[in-house]
Amino acid sequence: MGGTFDPVHYGHLVTAETARAQFNFDKVIFIPSGYPPHKIGQKITEAQHRYLMTVLAVTTNAFFEVNRIEIERQGYSYAFDTVLQLKEKYGPEWEFYFITGADAVLEILTWKNIKRLIEICTFVAATRPGFDLSVLDNKLEQISTIAKDKFLTFEVPALSISSTDIRQKVADGKPIKYLLPESVEQYIYKNDLYKEEKIIPYEINNQ
Repeated sequence: MGGTFDPVHYGHLVTAETARAQFNFDKVIFIPSGYPPHKIGQKITEAQHRYLMTVLAVTTNAFFEVNRIEIERQGYSYAFDTVLQLKEKYGPEWEFYFITGADAVLEILTWKNIKRLIEICTFVAATRPGFDLSVLDNKLEQISTIAKDKFLTFEVPALSISSTDIRQKVADGKPIKYLLPESVEQYIYKNDLYKEEKIIPYEINNQ
C-alpha cells in the first residue's frame, strides 16, 4: 500500500485492514512515497516524518509493516520500480497486490510503465460509498483488454477522512482527535508539523 501518508490516518488503516481480510492477504506493507512525481511543486512533509508516523500507526497490527524502499531510492517514487524491487526481494513464490484508492486509479494512464505494471501485480482499488464503477471501467478499457481482470474493488466508508483536511485543521488550530491514531496525533504536535513554514514545495533532479 503506497501513499504520501502526510499524515497517515484511520482511512488508510481501515482500507488496509479491510483489504487484508477481504482478500486474505498474508500481510500489508505500507510504503511511504519518497518523492511522489504527481506532487512536484506541491507542499510535502519531510519523508522521515511521514515514515515515522506510519510506523507509529501500524505498530499494533501484526499483519502490517512499513518499508523504506521508496524513501531510500534515488529519484522520483514510481510504483513500477517499487513492485520490481519487492518481487526481487521476496521471490517468485509471492503474489503482489497494490492497494490504492479508486480516485488514484482514475489517473493511472499517467503512471510509469502502467501496462507492464498491471502484468506483474493486481490492483485493489478502495472506493467510497456511491462511487461510479463505470467511470473506472471506462478508464481501464483505455489501457488494455486484460486490465479489468487485474483490478479488484471494495468499498470503504472511512475513505472520507482526508490527509489534506487534517493538515488544514492543524494549521487552523482545530482538533484532529479520532481522525488518526493518538500516537500520530502526538507526533504531529511534538514535531510542530503542518505549520506553513514547515512544509515546502520540492523538486529533484531525477537523473
